[in-house]
Amino acid sequence: MARPIVVYHDDYLKYNFGESHVLREERLLLAEMLMEDYGLIGPSEAVKATPLPATYEDFATVHDMKYLDALKQLSANPTGSSIVHGLGIADNPVFAGMFEASAVQVGGTLRACEAVAKGETDRAFNLGGGFHHAMPDKAAGFCLVNDIAVGLKHLLTKHDLKRVLYLDIDVHHADGVEKVFEGDRRVLNISLHEDGHYLFPGTGAVDDIGVGDGEGYTVNVPLPPYTGDVSYLHAFKEVVLPLAESFRPEVIFTQLGADAHFADPLAHLNLTTWAYEEIGKTLDDFSRQHCDGRWIGVTGGGYDIMLCPRIWTLLFSKMVGREVDNNLPAEWMEYCKITYATVPENGLLRDAATGMEETSVSRSVAKVVESVKQKTFGYHGLI
Repeated sequence: MARPIVVYHDDYLKYNFGESHVLREERLLLAEMLMEDYGLIGPSEAVKATPLPATYEDFATVHDMKYLDALKQLSANPTGSSIVHGLGIADNPVFAGMFEASAVQVGGTLRACEAVAKGETDRAFNLGGGFHHAMPDKAAGFCLVNDIAVGLKHLLTKHDLKRVLYLDIDVHHADGVEKVFEGDRRVLNISLHEDGHYLFPGTGAVDDIGVGDGEGYTVNVPLPPYTGDVSYLHAFKEVVLPLAESFRPEVIFTQLGADAHFADPLAHLNLTTWAYEEIGKTLDDFSRQHCDGRWIGVTGGGYDIMLCPRIWTLLFSKMVGREVDNNLPAEWMEYCKITYATVPENGLLRDAATGMEETSVSRSVAKVVESVKQKTFGYHGLI
């Protein structure tokens, strides 16, 4: 079996909204370093690949020309704004070179897609990207270009794939990806997220199931605040697995946002690293059983820079197929201490007891799951 690929470039850090912005791409560097220190990247494990920047033409498979022109102009001269295109607002301040910074991360997602589609490997993780809020005509939610939609378009048009399962576990609804593919049944788009009544972007209701030919192929699982591990995994297994088995995907494409964790400062779900590890195991098993192991991953949200590397390392360890020790590598801990004056509590990869563990599935989550089934399962012959 071909070795997994992890795609990374130090230029990912140039995607930089400024020191006061909550999105800090240093988390990607720390994740890459942690994976290396654990030996997940190396001669006998995963191969590290460097992306080429995506092109204007790649962007244009998803985004409107007027938006791309505004993005390019402000990238070269970041002294103004284009509010109609979501550029120059608090979430998406303009900065020099933002077009080029986006191109590198989109290129990373395309590199991961190409590697799996061409059979170079069956597992590829872009340690960047995951910008699922960007709309065809505007930036949104820290996302300038929707690398996920560009990657999915590439799989469908350049490689003629007929069935791609897109799964998004970011705490925020994957509204930009939904907008692009809501009428396309070649993509089964499943988003598990915090209920939009309580969190940006305010969308992703159970009733939003796609349009036209794609009706029933958009599946939203809006979870109430404080949903914990047991309830979340119940929703995951009751909704995702039956739909995925019925759909028979040729490849799984996952957005692996780390912000549903209880320690994330921007949201209100209560997952621990245990839930993320269980999700990784489930995706590993499913992809091997149903699509010859083909699994593409990108990162996404996550606003605690000590937490994101731990979650993404745990998930990537499932791609690689290797268990990792719970004690964080001393070299990585020392780098964090010197550079950021902080280290993860207790020096452990996995969470200790948090006091937030659930013992049973909450009634509110069970109700959401049943509603999702009623709205979508019939389109897939499951009811």
